[in-house]
Amino acid sequence: MPTLKDIRVRIKGVKSTQQVTKAMKMVAAAKLRRAQERAVMARPYAAKLKDMLGSLSVKVDTSRNPLLSGRSEVKKVLVILVTADRGLCGAFNTNAIKLAHKIIHEDYAALHGKGGVCLICAGSRGFDFFRKREYNIVKGYPAVFQNLDFGTAKEIVDTASGMYLRGEVDRVVVVYNEFKSVLAPHLKAEVILPISPEASSVKEGGSDYIYEPSPAAIVDVLVPKHLNTQVWRMMLESNAAEQAARMSAMDSATENAKDLLRALNISYNRARQAAITTELSEIVAGAEALSS
Repeated sequence: MPTLKDIRVRIKGVKSTQQVTKAMKMVAAAKLRRAQERAVMARPYAAKLKDMLGSLSVKVDTSRNPLLSGRSEVKKVLVILVTADRGLCGAFNTNAIKLAHKIIHEDYAALHGKGGVCLICAGSRGFDFFRKREYNIVKGYPAVFQNLDFGTAKEIVDTASGMYLRGEVDRVVVVYNEFKSVLAPHLKAEVILPISPEASSVKEGGSDYIYEPSPAAIVDVLVPKHLNTQVWRMMLESNAAEQAARMSAMDSATENAKDLLRALNISYNRARQAAITTELSEIVAGAEALSS
């Protein structure tokens, strides 16, 4: 049975941890507000680009743009994994890594066995996991969310589209956490290359437009903008989902610390009462021994 000193030391340690988790929850809540605003502001532009590209894709010969035309056979796949730079955010990183691992070892198991699957890792957690296991990592961005900017998303797209155009990969899949709410991030895996009209939200009977100079010329301009914007939106969504997951995890940790302190205080009081009762019993026994 632990002594009173042991229980006091543990109570002090739990109180210190509770203060840290409470502070981290407040910091995550402040960061979440900013990250959520950025993610929400990026959605309308990304969605409109996607719709416009979809409506244009049915008006032009997609085979003239290699990023719009799919390959007859998929022999090589690039997986872009977006995770956080730090932990203490519940199962946020683990779930994304598990989904990427499933895609590699189940969906593209035959290609992986032949070395046909490679990765781009945005975020330290995913990069460290796959680097230690010697996967084929084309490029890593281990501290990307410490200073998140559009240039990083563009660099990732340039690398992925360059590999696709050179025939080094036949499909590009992005694994990321989409921000839905504080309690429920939505883990997604989206194929961004090749771009298909179906993936670009073509709506039958939708509004028609007059395009200048021509639909084909506009498509050539919109395709890189669309890819850059989509990857940037995914990174913003992941950043917001990370802060929400961290806030939720730190809130749970704070509540758990509160419950643990309550249990430790009860144990401390019981141990102290047992010690007092023992001392009283010894005093009474000593007094009786002297009087007899």
